[in-house]
Amino acid sequence: MTNRARGTRSRDAEIGSSIVEHINKSSSQYPTEVGAPSFDLVDVTKQKDIMLNVARMHAQQEYNRIMQMVTVLQQQAESIQRRMTITDAVHAAEYQFSPSHGGCYWLVEDLDAGVWRLSLTGPKEWSAGAPEQYAYFARVKWLGDYTWIEVDENGNPIEGEDKWNSNI
Repeated sequence: MTNRARGTRSRDAEIGSSIVEHINKSSSQYPTEVGAPSFDLVDVTKQKDIMLNVARMHAQQEYNRIMQMVTVLQQQAESIQRRMTITDAVHAAEYQFSPSHGGCYWLVEDLDAGVWRLSLTGPKEWSAGAPEQYAYFARVKWLGDYTWIEVDENGNPIEGEDKWNSNI
């Protein structure tokens, strides 16, 4: 046997009547001896199909994650837009007091005068009953950033009602 590569691990091999140079038995990806484990050829078409399916699965997962983020951003944008609509309605309303940050008030329509008013008194807080000309629209709260939001009786924000676009 010869060693034209002059390496410690590579040896030339004699196959049939010809010499095959530089077969490194320890680093060859193919079996080089009779007792080596057998291997089958890779079905390239099947392998490509598997790789494509895995790539599509991962891309779909990433797409779904991004779409969830888009949904959250849309909800946040709608909430801000709603807050600005409420703020515009309150600033257009008439009132004769100085509101305080964090305070809750009532936005009412005075049907006799044809104007919107900001009221300190809710529909159930009048001793003799609410004025008949008042149509209570929403309870609102003044936030520290000078915007207003709609709140429930406990002062918790109310989200998602679309009465603001059509009635004000």
